[in-house]
Amino acid sequence: MPEEVLFKFEQSMDRAEIASYLRTVADRLESDEELSLEAADQHVTMSPPGRPTFEIKAERETSSSGGPAELSVEFELEWKEGEEGASGDGSLTIE
Repeated sequence: MPEEVLFKFEQSMDRAEIASYLRTVADRLESDEELSLEAADQHVTMSPPGRPTFEIKAERETSSSGGPAELSVEFELEWKEGEEGASGDGSLTIE
């Protein structure tokens, strides 16, 4: 399925700044509010359904030139336009 990027932002920042952004997203999700993303000339507003799919991925990307590996953790909410989302039966722990 082709992918259309609606918004992209990438910047180095300290962990407290990142935590603040994640808290804002969590608060919006918890209070059933829209998520508005804005940076420079980009802006998108999305309304996650009551049960989106939540994906967490941890990766190690190795360099073919032998340099240090790049580690990442990705958090993703996913849903089909117009759908409420599937019920889940798995469990997750984050510490």
